[in-house]
Amino acid sequence: MIRSVAVPVIDDLAMFEFGLLNEVFGLDRTDYSDVPRLDFRVCGVQAGRPVRTQAGIPITPELGLEAMDDADVIAVPAARVRADDEYPAELLAALRRASERGAIMLSACSGAFLLGAAGLLEGRPCTTHWRYADDLQARHPSARVDPDVLFVDDGDLITSAGTAAGIDASLHLVRRELGSGVANVIARNMVVPPQRDGGQRQYISRPVPEAECDALVDVLAFMNDNLADQHSVASLARLAHMSTRTFARRFVAETGVTPMQWLTSQRVLHARLLLETTDASIDEIAATCGFGSATLFRHHFSREVGVAPSAYRRSFARDDAGSRSDATGGDRDSERVGMRVAAIA
Repeated sequence: MIRSVAVPVIDDLAMFEFGLLNEVFGLDRTDYSDVPRLDFRVCGVQAGRPVRTQAGIPITPELGLEAMDDADVIAVPAARVRADDEYPAELLAALRRASERGAIMLSACSGAFLLGAAGLLEGRPCTTHWRYADDLQARHPSARVDPDVLFVDDGDLITSAGTAAGIDASLHLVRRELGSGVANVIARNMVVPPQRDGGQRQYISRPVPEAECDALVDVLAFMNDNLADQHSVASLARLAHMSTRTFARRFVAETGVTPMQWLTSQRVLHARLLLETTDASIDEIAATCGFGSATLFRHHFSREVGVAPSAYRRSFARDDAGSRSDATGGDRDSERVGMRVAAIA
């Protein structure tokens, strides 16, 4: 479980990416929810020295880089891309120390370049804004840069694509470490989708945008409100007042996945929440989420999440005090491995 997040800031900081990290990790929501308050630290090379931002509004970090030394997560916001040797040497050293002791490294957009300059992308799958992907790959030939994803989770290294994808990566980290219930509360208050991907895999192979077609928006809402019902492409096409062929083509064009793939991902997402927050049996959850049988439920859940439903429940179910139960004896590394991205070929 994460308890502290340190955000190092440098000159020419991108305000949006800094703001989203503050929105996800820095706000106190304890007065209206059971979302735990995190120790959120804004760190600079020199405490108290204002940092320039791209918006022209200075930000003054109250803490120095020593505040990174025991943080659970180091969240690196975007900033102007510069040559590797132009990043502050003290910050690069602090990032390396954090990585060596096992901190989770998270970058938003071009923040990946700072991680790369610290030598933390070598041999690792990662991503950044599509506009910068070729440059990042050229600088770090052994890194596996994927320009076509929202984010890449490689265990203790999570990198996101451009701008709003930082929200997806941050909410994903919250979901992975604190559970879907906490991630959903934060997402609802941010008025953003709690999960914006084509499945539950921690390595997202196809980003799924919001549908722009009004007819498809209505169909998506209907499917999400009726997960227990059985749907077919033909019945959904009738609801959208389209031919089956046109509906299937438009659905893939607007979401990046087929109707049944989208439906399965939403069912698994709802099942995760039920596993975390209820004591319903596997058979009951399978029926509630529309899988038809426990066997089918286990198949889809394991394929999309990477662990069996029972193992997921052991890691993420909440006890009466609201804390994560830990039937495995608190082995955080084994838990993370269970939720880790599948190896990239």
